[in-house]
Amino acid sequence: MPDPRTEEDALLQVQEILAHLEDISFVAHRDSKEALPAVEPYGPFVQCRWLEAARELFFHDRDAGKAFIRNTPTVVEQAGCVDEWVEQARIFTRWRGAWKALEGFMGQVGAVFAAWGREGEASWFDLGHTWLERHVDSGVAYFTTDFRTLAGEGGPAGIHALMAPAEALFAERRMALGSYLEGALKVRDLIGVDGVHEWARRGADVLQAGRQRGESWFRLDSEESRAMLLEVVPGERIRDHLRLYQLLAQGWFGEELLIEDSGWRPGDPNPGAETDGARLYLPAVMADHEAAILAVEHVTGHLAFGTYDYDAIQALFQRRGTEHPPVDDHQRITWRPLFAEFGDDLVRFGVLFDLCEDLRVDARIDSIIPNYRRRLLRRAKRAEAPAGPAGPWFEYARATLAASLGEGELDPRLAALLAPGASLVDSFDTALALYGELDDERLPPLTLQQRPHAYLPGRAPNAARPVYPRVPGAEEDDSDGAEATEEAKEKQEQREAETPKEGSGDPDLDIAPEETSGTGGRIGVGIPQPAHVVGRGLAREAEFGGRAYPEWDYRENRYKVDWARVHERDLEPGDEADIAPLMARHDNVLKRLRRALQLQRPQRPAPLRRQFDGDELDLEATLQYVSEKRAGMSPRPHVYQRRAPQHRDTAVLLLADLSTSIMANTSDGEGRVVDRLRAGTLIFAEALAEVGDPCAIAGFASKNRDAVSYYPIKGFEDPLNAGVRARLAGLSGRLATRMGAAIRHAVRAFDGASARRRLLLILSDGRPADYDDGGDPRYLHEDTRMAVKEAVDAGIHPFCITLDPAGGEYLPTIFGPGHYLIIDYVDDLPARLPEIYLRLRK
Repeated sequence: MPDPRTEEDALLQVQEILAHLEDISFVAHRDSKEALPAVEPYGPFVQCRWLEAARELFFHDRDAGKAFIRNTPTVVEQAGCVDEWVEQARIFTRWRGAWKALEGFMGQVGAVFAAWGREGEASWFDLGHTWLERHVDSGVAYFTTDFRTLAGEGGPAGIHALMAPAEALFAERRMALGSYLEGALKVRDLIGVDGVHEWARRGADVLQAGRQRGESWFRLDSEESRAMLLEVVPGERIRDHLRLYQLLAQGWFGEELLIEDSGWRPGDPNPGAETDGARLYLPAVMADHEAAILAVEHVTGHLAFGTYDYDAIQALFQRRGTEHPPVDDHQRITWRPLFAEFGDDLVRFGVLFDLCEDLRVDARIDSIIPNYRRRLLRRAKRAEAPAGPAGPWFEYARATLAASLGEGELDPRLAALLAPGASLVDSFDTALALYGELDDERLPPLTLQQRPHAYLPGRAPNAARPVYPRVPGAEEDDSDGAEATEEAKEKQEQREAETPKEGSGDPDLDIAPEETSGTGGRIGVGIPQPAHVVGRGLAREAEFGGRAYPEWDYRENRYKVDWARVHERDLEPGDEADIAPLMARHDNVLKRLRRALQLQRPQRPAPLRRQFDGDELDLEATLQYVSEKRAGMSPRPHVYQRRAPQHRDTAVLLLADLSTSIMANTSDGEGRVVDRLRAGTLIFAEALAEVGDPCAIAGFASKNRDAVSYYPIKGFEDPLNAGVRARLAGLSGRLATRMGAAIRHAVRAFDGASARRRLLLILSDGRPADYDDGGDPRYLHEDTRMAVKEAVDAGIHPFCITLDPAGGEYLPTIFGPGHYLIIDYVDDLPARLPEIYLRLRK
């Protein structure tokens, strides 16, 4: 319908609106006058409609009005039209709090017109409008996400394909778009649009099981969501080739490495390898086989050529005016003080220092691995430099690597780092010299979020993690002949270990393997489940004696008094001769732990203040003594201080689940779960004997509520002698897992420990379950949760280590977030168990 006003009327109305805006807001009037020239070429009527929309939006929400007015010149220039997007903007006045969505709309609408034309822009807007009507925050999420990111390579159709699962999730589960969008974009980039639909379908099932768990799935925060992506994402699965990487490190550098997951998340920029001086951390998946090998070689080179040597780090800190490198609670050296002097520019200097140290180490690696730097340069040339401030840094690193191989001129200061005698201190000094000449335009400042993009493919900051410094001579040298002999012995001993021993004399072991079945997410065969179990118990003769404990029944919301009975039983000792080969098999782990444990011991004595006698005067106490004496008082003459080793006051009890499932074979068929359990507990005991912390070890199993067996293996006061080692060698699986009763009994065992900090480490391979739980998995879950709460109330810190891959489904409820750890591969248990304790130990 044509506008009935004349052009003169429209121009008059423009002046009236401007006058009105001047009366109500100086900012609105000023911004409108500045933006109006961009609209003037489209005539008085368009000017009038634009000003009416600006006033309406400003009255609706000041921020909405400012976003509309200030973005107008850019939108007009890009879109080449006005009326279409003005009418769309006015629609935002229907919702309170939609100004963020309008701001996102105005920031993009011109570019959408330019890229897709009127039809494409209308499709983009209509979809966002629909989400606004459903849920304002969802509309905000839509319009504030770059339209090119939403579309991928599919244009408007790509947005609709990405949004289809979100629409179903909102209709069925009322899930907001913001909870879906970030994860969906990462999933699409990894496995395509079809993969998004499958990921969303499985996520809908998870969402039905629990709101919090489902939203964690879609944010890619949950282990189960990442595990699903790892099944299908292209690239090198690190876990599939761990032995190869370890052989490479050992063959090229003589380094025996424990490789761990660095916490890969979908969409992480440039996932690379890191180290803490003791372990190598790799993302779960890397681009391809060559990328993973180069990353392993690079980080192992840093370990072999001095980046983390204690003497080198100490010399570097002394050069910067610090007598001793600072350490954290785990006796790891922290690097941050080295960079603190650079203030807001510390990230940029850190990247420059890494570039120098990488250049030095790469040259050393190249001297033993033929064509190492050439391979690295080929990959770097194929990679596209990132956008933003990180791009120039990436290109600088690539050019420096090329120049070190003769492709270009290399700064003489960097060239000096290629010499075999160059050190960590030389890298730092070179970085300082280069930093003084940095050009902000050529190599701009960086933020922490931009930093990962600045490195060559597969690399990460060298000082990102605190490190256990490497002390020369901490390990004993092994001869090649001894290693070869040991490898042959390992194979024979493993074959013998896989053969079950007869005549144990323990009635709990009399279970035929073919009779075991059941559920519970266990690694092994589960627990026997007689077919006649009905209701909450079995028709069986009760066992008396032992110690009675209450049990929590969530169905009745009360404790059942004296319901479970725990019987302390002796373990049949194993063959003490089995200990030597077991320790030899994990000798490399013990060596690495010894090195770490040396650092756990206090290296500098702590001052004891206000002593009657000592090495020197306590200045504060002396001043107080003099002041009180002059005031006519009779002060205590405790004015000295002396230094003494600082010991941590910690006691730990390791409680091992000895249910039937530990007798299962490992996933690779190389031995059984119980073999790793024996090794893990033995190394754990050896580690704590080295540290000197009070330690107790026990196991538990159950066969109904009145037959919970508790097996003391080592008490807090017991030495780690031949008898303890023999009992550990005799560990074997038996029956089920009534965990709550075992925890309550373990709490009583702490009565013999005088330490202020008390840790209860629970090692399990499955859910709490027993023969008489009536098939209700929640029953013993809830009882275990209450037992954990009782332990906390008693001043004990429970922490669960599980081998069950499904542990993430129930352990957060039982132990609480952050109080459990899932070990995905049972082979890692011997090394991880003592390390986990050392991390928890304060």
